[in-house]
Amino acid sequence: MRRDADCRYLEADGIRWTNTEEPVATRTDAPLALADLLQIPPGEPMFTYDALQIADHGRLRQLHRMYVPFSVLIDTKYEEEAPPPAPELYTALCDLGHELHFTEDLRTRMPLPDQAKALRLPNGVPMLHILRVTLETGAGRSP
Repeated sequence: MRRDADCRYLEADGIRWTNTEEPVATRTDAPLALADLLQIPPGEPMFTYDALQIADHGRLRQLHRMYVPFSVLIDTKYEEEAPPPAPELYTALCDLGHELHFTEDLRTRMPLPDQAKALRLPNGVPMLHILRVTLETGAGRSP
């Protein structure tokens, strides 16, 4: 991720991903492993977004899942309405005064059957799994 002069966040590689349909937002509670990763209490309520996205005229496909802890949204307009999905969420958090820091972990793995179908992967082809964690700079916790 990179931030432009207007405090908008963009993918560093310049790829513009488009949702194939509206992201599905659900409410969930943070399981232990995810809570530890986001530095929030286990069981904290979160928004979860799921979207199938495409780029380069449909040649590139990705399944995008995003978790937003409710504690990030306290005292904002997002207590009453769902926050926008990324990357608009990063810009909204910047507008609220958050300084964001990103880390990414990359690995390959075999897709689950529904993932292989959504990504149009032939049998035996692994997928790239990218885990991006966004924390507030200096706060040491999820924004």
